[in-house]
Amino acid sequence: MVKRQVLSFILRWFVSSVAMYICINFFATFKEGSEVMRSSFWLYLSAGLIFSVVNTVVKPVLTIFSLPLIFLTLGLFTILVNAAVVGLTIWLMPDVQMTFWGAIESCLLISVINYLVNLAMPDVK
Repeated sequence: MVKRQVLSFILRWFVSSVAMYICINFFATFKEGSEVMRSSFWLYLSAGLIFSVVNTVVKPVLTIFSLPLIFLTLGLFTILVNAAVVGLTIWLMPDVQMTFWGAIESCLLISVINYLVNLAMPDVK
């Protein structure tokens, strides 16, 4: 059972890394003089790990505090919560910057990627 959960985490970390690779290359910019990082495998692997941890720890707290706004907007405020999670992930990455609209587009793209992976992957309990 633990082996399944570890394999599930590794698969989700890999999917998050691929999603962050796509999002960083399409919607983010690198600070001056750090273009070498764009080709670094470790940058995207660490971005996927940071995103997974932030998504697991911070997102539930943000969702609970924003429940009134989520109810008021019939769930549309969830997009801003997800964008905040992406923005926090990018903020924690060295030499990577992303605009607010880039974070919105990234969270929508990550949601689609995760939806497709969840369709293909059975639940692990």
